[in-house]
Amino acid sequence: MSKKSDRTSKTVEVGSGKIAEVADPFNREYGGESFDLPEEVQSLPIFQDWVSGALAQKKSSNFWEAERPKKNWNCLDIGCGVSFLIYPWWEWNAFFYGQEISSVAKDALDSRAPQLNSKLYKGVNLCPAHRLNYEENFFDLAIATGFSCYYDLDYWCDVLGQVKKVLKPDSWFVFDVVNPDSKLAEDWEILESYLGTEVFLEAIADWEKMIKATGVKKMSRQEGELFDLYKVRW
Repeated sequence: MSKKSDRTSKTVEVGSGKIAEVADPFNREYGGESFDLPEEVQSLPIFQDWVSGALAQKKSSNFWEAERPKKNWNCLDIGCGVSFLIYPWWEWNAFFYGQEISSVAKDALDSRAPQLNSKLYKGVNLCPAHRLNYEENFFDLAIATGFSCYYDLDYWCDVLGQVKKVLKPDSWFVFDVVNPDSKLAEDWEILESYLGTEVFLEAIADWEKMIKATGVKKMSRQEGELFDLYKVRW
């Protein structure tokens, strides 16, 4: 982590190598490829949860429980994966704008999402979280779940700054972070390293210090089994 006292003064640039490192396991997972993991990893209880699909439930964050998308809202889902295919965007009747680094996930959405609802689906930008190429003050809600742990706090300070620019005044940003004190955190970090990605287990106190440094006016936190869900507004 940076030793600078003012994180908001630093502009972070993440190289294409890091982005590719994070994207690769997601591309393989969305593409249905298998992972050859050593026996010591397969012996971990969390591996069995991963294979059975139970881990997906344990680490998922239901962002709509913190802030439900409303009719005709412009919503930005950063690191969206295949969100539009599995969450009820048509029930919410909200406009979906995705941002993703997995080309496999983007291709799946571009292929299938317009068939589900071409009015609500506004497409996906294949771009990392710190590059939000949208009009300022455009979105009614921004979401980023399931991937904060792959980048350090300086990077996320930059992401929050970008999100602040594209959100309408008094709109919410909902995102999640790994709680390093979770019972799952250590074994999950091991599993992720063998799947090909480095995990940053940052203390919750450090997360909240960084979040407050971006100038948020309101912040709430909802604890989960692995990820804690934050809701912030500037």
